[in-house]
Amino acid sequence: MRELALHALNTAQTARVDYADVRAVAQRRQSLEAKNGALTGFEETADLGVGVRVLKDNGWGFAGTNDLSAAGLDACVGRALALARASSRVATRPVVRAPLAPQQGHWITPFVEEPLEVPVDEKIDLLLRVCQALQIDRRIVVARAEHRCFREDKVFVSTEGSETDQTTVWVSFLMQAKATDGDDLQQRSWPCGLEGLAAGEGYEAIRRLDPVGEAPRIAAEAIALLTAPVCPPGRRDLILTGDQLALQIHESCGHPVELDRALGHELNFAGFSFMTPDRRGSLRYGSPLVTITADARSPGSVATFGWDDEGVPAQRWDIVREGTFTGYLDSRETAAALGLPASHGCLRASGWNRVPIVRMVNVSLEPGDSSLEAIIDGTRDGVLMETNRSWSIDHLRLNFQFGTEIGWEIRDGKRGRMLRRCTYQGRTPQFWGSCDAIAGPAEWRLWGVLNCGKGQPGQIMSTGHGCAPARFRDVAIGVA
Repeated sequence: MRELALHALNTAQTARVDYADVRAVAQRRQSLEAKNGALTGFEETADLGVGVRVLKDNGWGFAGTNDLSAAGLDACVGRALALARASSRVATRPVVRAPLAPQQGHWITPFVEEPLEVPVDEKIDLLLRVCQALQIDRRIVVARAEHRCFREDKVFVSTEGSETDQTTVWVSFLMQAKATDGDDLQQRSWPCGLEGLAAGEGYEAIRRLDPVGEAPRIAAEAIALLTAPVCPPGRRDLILTGDQLALQIHESCGHPVELDRALGHELNFAGFSFMTPDRRGSLRYGSPLVTITADARSPGSVATFGWDDEGVPAQRWDIVREGTFTGYLDSRETAAALGLPASHGCLRASGWNRVPIVRMVNVSLEPGDSSLEAIIDGTRDGVLMETNRSWSIDHLRLNFQFGTEIGWEIRDGKRGRMLRRCTYQGRTPQFWGSCDAIAGPAEWRLWGVLNCGKGQPGQIMSTGHGCAPARFRDVAIGVA
């Protein structure tokens, strides 16, 4: 792979480009699904290709190829250069990028057991046993389990002298039980409703789980939801478990602090942002308890890496500090547009055939000093909600509505009856401004999101969000 990347880079340098970088990327994916006691899906893919990005006369060009012959690589560089020259003819401003010292090194996701080497029969057996354990009653009409694993090997070289290679590994596991009584359909998911477990580790992360042991409880909750009262509408306190809060962070903080979006450069897929550059340092995003950080080095996450796709090293920084909006997810070019001294390293691509764009890294709510039980104990009238079921947010990432699979009524500090069809809605700064309690480090964990979409053509990327359960006061709670 190194030889492929260096060949393409040498061709670009011979063409006297102003700048070029090359990524040689090999990816392997495996996905298995079982439903109602039968294997319903198995897919394994592998590909290898090279992506070339070229800057010439203030015009960018990008091209990718899986023709790895010398002629194929040279043709790919030629296409990227032709696109750069075409772009330069309509460029309206000079391309300025934050400085970066040449980078060299190797990085790999820490793991014990290579997930793609675990026998497929062993994985299928686990999924089938989970399905069987979920089928505790005839009202369980869907008992489903899935497992995915991924490995990416990538070499990056640039005309600025950078040369890095990195290996990224992750695994995921999800089980779901759907129950019906003929009139209603309810679902419970585990370990959460995003991607289940999604971890930047090897197969050891799956071995630590006990899905067969958890399955009867999850199935019983799905059945109980069929007769549970509907969540009553009104304004009351809201407690969110970590799996739901992770998606709240993703949608109402992660996306609006993508700097290309805030600058108006990327609006097509998910809109603009209310967190504009003129509000950085002054916008009260949340209460003083709310500190949100970005950290591409967080261990165990699916969004952890060594360098981004323009060679910027992984790092940690503040997005919100004690309630005040302070920072963005950026690239070298968008950082320079904001006058920042350096990029934080958020330019990433989903594969060799996609141009890198600003993407989320691990965006996390820092832990507080409480606990879930203490938060419940201090709540007079509220609802505890767990496991995402639906979400909606406007093009500014300002007004939102979320629904969860399950909830519990909280009265006078006690967890009461189970509730179904739970939803809540709000406006981002007011919602985060109402946060008055966050559980501590013992209950903080990273949740992975494997299906974050952005860009045209679309790119699906992995992100991570760390958090602990938290309480929000006087929230509009309704019925979906």
